[in-house]
Amino acid sequence: MEKILYEGKSKTVCEGPTDDTYIIRFKDTATAFNGEKKEDLTNKGFLNAAISNLIYKYLEENGIKTHLIKELDETSVLVRKAEIVMVEVRIRNVAAGSFSKKYGVAEGAPLACTVLEFCLKDDALGDPMINEYHILALQKATKQELQIISDMAFKVNDFMRKYFREIGIELVDFKIEFGKTPDGEIILADEISPDTCRFWDLKTMEKLDKDRFRQDLGNVEEAYMEMLRRIGL
Repeated sequence: MEKILYEGKSKTVCEGPTDDTYIIRFKDTATAFNGEKKEDLTNKGFLNAAISNLIYKYLEENGIKTHLIKELDETSVLVRKAEIVMVEVRIRNVAAGSFSKKYGVAEGAPLACTVLEFCLKDDALGDPMINEYHILALQKATKQELQIISDMAFKVNDFMRKYFREIGIELVDFKIEFGKTPDGEIILADEISPDTCRFWDLKTMEKLDKDRFRQDLGNVEEAYMEMLRRIGL
């Protein structure tokens, strides 16, 4: 059995078969509000893994470098070894969630431009929002690395927003993480799934993401399954 390197809320990272790889195993656990709300949901690990893998393959086809190497089974993937940059990147296309609460903007209101946000990856501090100067002062990334990360984040948004609109989904917002390989290359890491994105049906505005769990809307697994069905067509 592989050595566990990191046990997260929704994933486990293990040693890979070679020094330059990791194995990521997706869990059925759903969490919200920094882990205060927690529940195991049937097939969640499988659904997130399948959705994330399909999205990563699509992004790779469009020139976005990711950590994905191959699927190992329904909930496990082999990925490139990369040290996670301790800055979470958030992209917002439509007002929702904390953005609506913080700035008094009605949920669902279109934004005049795409918003890029940085947050410090630190559960104990509640992942506070930070800016470029904070990141440089705390030495979480260099100015050059931040420019690469920002450019990649906007490209990911462009590709994904177009793709999801074609299957009847509004990409409201999402968070992504980046890693640095041993040779210094910045790549997309972690996952892109209904756990990390807000997906709304374009016609009905039905939520097809983790907000169903956060807000006790029910049918969480069904919403994730619908996302997989549309992406997998």
